[in-house]
Amino acid sequence: MLRSLKQMLGYGIQATDGKLGKVDDFYFDDQTWVVRHVVADTSRWLAGRKVLLSTHALGKPEWANHAFPVKLTKEQVQRSPDINTDKPVSRRHEIELHRYYGWPNYWGTVGVMGTVGEYVPSMPTGGTTAEGYIVQHDIERYRKKVEEDSGDAVHLRSMREMSGYRIRGSDGDIGKAVDFIADDSDWAIRYLVVDTRECLRGQPVLVPPVWAENISWNDATIHMPMSCNEINTCPPYDPAAPVNRAYEEVFYDYYGRPRYWEAAPPPSS
Repeated sequence: MLRSLKQMLGYGIQATDGKLGKVDDFYFDDQTWVVRHVVADTSRWLAGRKVLLSTHALGKPEWANHAFPVKLTKEQVQRSPDINTDKPVSRRHEIELHRYYGWPNYWGTVGVMGTVGEYVPSMPTGGTTAEGYIVQHDIERYRKKVEEDSGDAVHLRSMREMSGYRIRGSDGDIGKAVDFIADDSDWAIRYLVVDTRECLRGQPVLVPPVWAENISWNDATIHMPMSCNEINTCPPYDPAAPVNRAYEEVFYDYYGRPRYWEAAPPPSS
């Protein structure tokens, strides 16, 4: 199901032996637009400290109670590597954290959630099929390339930091990002919610971030291929209603884009 990340801020995080804290932010991979970590505010029992928790550690969300159970103890979290979330989180920081907890390395196994053979929308062309699937015999080569290229480069982006980014269309400003809609099954960010009150019809609209032609991090601007007129006449989005498949079908047909949920299955081995 598609859900608003903004609405999840403040959700409780429950360890196996007590309350851990609350959701303060989400960090996503800027290459695949998949949420990789939840930022947990643990200040009530770890003074002034925020910790990163991989989405792999999350149990089944308790939506009615606004809570995320995690398969960790409070002591495990207390002893975890200290990462300053006020600064960019590098791949080296992630490696240290994943080694401590024993979490799978999504950057080495290339699947959306860190498994082989899944669809990867922003994979490099070498070693993939035309549809973007990584094949088994290319896994080791790709893993080696990722390790060589990672270094201290920033790969994670904060949802809070990106909120407010300008969205620019092919012929002018569209508005600014105010929310992120993610799939709660694999944490892929499917849409940005854009506030268009300053420049267009004033009603919020959705834009898939994987359609972005360019992102200017210094200028806090995301460049999209659609025109202002296309945005003005696109299917209306109601923030009070969940984004369902019926709406998505109309949305993708309007733009004439392939539907992400109809991607071809990975090649058989």
